[in-house]
Amino acid sequence: MMNQPIDPFFRRLFIVVVLVVALFLLYLMIPVIVPFIFAFVLAYLFNPLVKRLSKHLRRWIAIIVVYSTITVGMALLLWWLVPTLWHQLQAAWEYLPKISSWYNQVVREWFNSNTRFQLPVLESKDFSETLVEYMQTNYKFADASTMMSQVLTSSMNFINSAGLIVLVPILTFYFLFNWDQRLQTWKMAIPGAYCKQVIGIAKECDQALMAFIKGQLLVMVLLGAIYAIQLQLIGLELGLIIGMVAGIASFVPYLGFGIGFVAAIIACLFQFGLDWTYLLLVVGAFLVGQAAEGYILQPLLLGDKIGLSPLWVIFAVLAGASLLGFVGMLIALPVSAVLNVLFRHLYAYYRTTDFYKGRKQLLLFEKK
Repeated sequence: MMNQPIDPFFRRLFIVVVLVVALFLLYLMIPVIVPFIFAFVLAYLFNPLVKRLSKHLRRWIAIIVVYSTITVGMALLLWWLVPTLWHQLQAAWEYLPKISSWYNQVVREWFNSNTRFQLPVLESKDFSETLVEYMQTNYKFADASTMMSQVLTSSMNFINSAGLIVLVPILTFYFLFNWDQRLQTWKMAIPGAYCKQVIGIAKECDQALMAFIKGQLLVMVLLGAIYAIQLQLIGLELGLIIGMVAGIASFVPYLGFGIGFVAAIIACLFQFGLDWTYLLLVVGAFLVGQAAEGYILQPLLLGDKIGLSPLWVIFAVLAGASLLGFVGMLIALPVSAVLNVLFRHLYAYYRTTDFYKGRKQLLLFEKK
C-alpha cells in the first residue's frame, strides 16, 4: 500500500497546534522558568571573573572563591549600611507629624484663604486610622481566623520565595561549572555555512552588553555617592538614603534624577522650612550630579556602548515600561544594546542585496 501524502492544511494545522500547546505549557511553567533565567543572567555576569580565576585554580574552586568574595562583601556592606539606613528611616518616620503640621498650617490655611475649597484638618492619629481602614478594606480581616489565614498564606508565599532565592545560587553554580561545554554544544548546533558569521555577531553582542552593564553599574555607584555626599554635607538628615536611591534608580535614564530631586526637595522643606539657601543648595547638588553624570561618568565609563540617540533611549525605556512594567524599564537599555548590534548587521546585509542595488524588484512591485 502506497503512502498517501499528508495534506498541507493538516500539516500546518498540526504545527500551529504544537506551537500553541508549547506556548501554553511555557506560560504554566513561568514560576519554574524564572529562577533559571535569573541564574543564567548571574552566571553570564560572573563568568568573566570565574574564567580569569580558573586559569590559576580549578573551575569549581574559582566559583567558590567568587561566591565567598561576594558574600563577604555584601555582609560588610550590610554591616555598615543597615544601622545607618535604620537611623535614616527612623528620621523619615519622625517627619510624619511634621507633614501633618505643615499641611494644617501652610497648605490648608492657603487653600482656605485663597480658594473656595475648605480642606479638613489632618491629625497624626488619622495616619493609623487610615492604615487600619485600608487593611480592612483591601484584605477583609473580618475576624481573627481570617487574619491568621491571610498571614499563613503570606508566610507560605514568603517561604516559596525564600526557596527560590536559595535555588538561584545553586543553579548559577551549575551554569558556571559547565559554561564552556554548553557554549561548545550550542556552537556545534549552528549550521556550518553560518557558524562564523553567527559567532561574530554573538561576540559583538556580548562585548556591547558586558561593557554597558559594567559601565552602568559603576555610574550608579559613583553617582549615588556624589548625591549622598553632597546632601549629607548640606545637612539633610535623609541625604544618604535619598542619594543611594537616586543612584540605583539612575539605571533607568532620568528616573534617578527625578526621584532623588523630588524627594530631596520635600525632605528639605520639612527639615528647614522654606529656606531658599538650603533649597538652592539641594538644587545645586543635583545639577552637579547631572553634570558629573553627563560630562564625566558616562563619557568615561559608558562612552557609546549602546549607540542610540537620546530619543531612542527614551523610546526604549517607555516601550519597555509599556510591555513589561518596571522589569521592562530595567532591561530596556541592555536589550536595546543587543538589538542595535543585530540591526547594524541586518542593515549591512540589506545594502548588499540585489533589491537595494536595483537589480531586482519584489514581486509586489514588478510590472506584469
